[in-house]
Amino acid sequence: MNKIEIFENERATGYNQFVKTWIPGYHYFLELLPKLLSETEYKDLLIAGCGTGNEIERFAHAPEHWKITGIDPSPEMIKQAREKLQTYNSITLMEGVVADLDPGKKYGAATLLLVLHFLSDNGDKLSLLKDIAARLVPGATFVLLDITGDKNQIRQNLKILKLLLPDDLDEEQISNRLNRIENELFPVSEQRLSELCTEAGFEAPLRFFQSSIYMGWLTKKK
Repeated sequence: MNKIEIFENERATGYNQFVKTWIPGYHYFLELLPKLLSETEYKDLLIAGCGTGNEIERFAHAPEHWKITGIDPSPEMIKQAREKLQTYNSITLMEGVVADLDPGKKYGAATLLLVLHFLSDNGDKLSLLKDIAARLVPGATFVLLDITGDKNQIRQNLKILKLLLPDDLDEEQISNRLNRIENELFPVSEQRLSELCTEAGFEAPLRFFQSSIYMGWLTKKK
């Protein structure tokens, strides 16, 4: 079974503020998602690692009528998502991982935002990507956002990220977080990400977004 990073307690409740602080352009990226998937014919969407439901909320407000399944291993994150999205009857939220989903149920598109860098490249990343691919119809669009780059690229882009952070952040907090990104997470190079996607059953991904260390990718199920 994959080692899963589960957000609990204060880490879960502070997630929305955290991503806003540490990912410049995060909300802009979310606003892009419904537009990127607007031409999807089969409007059944899988949000893997849905967290507190931030991207689901964007699709719920989109002109197209989406049927959405969001899944996340964190009970606290799912609880927050349910509170946020309880008025929408076209949204299903589940506590668990993609492998728990019925493999017979197919989706027309999927997103995986800010998840892969928590998984080691020892088979765990590939396993998750394969689980997602297995639940998509052929030609389905798949959108990723993740920390991406080799060691040198990450190191250089962390210098950029530090310049873009809010002025009122504590220096110790900044130092601890930058150290965690560089030494405790599991980002892979752009080439390796492409290899993982193609091995999992996707086309080679296209990078369409970057904000310091965070890169957005677009691909399709073969």
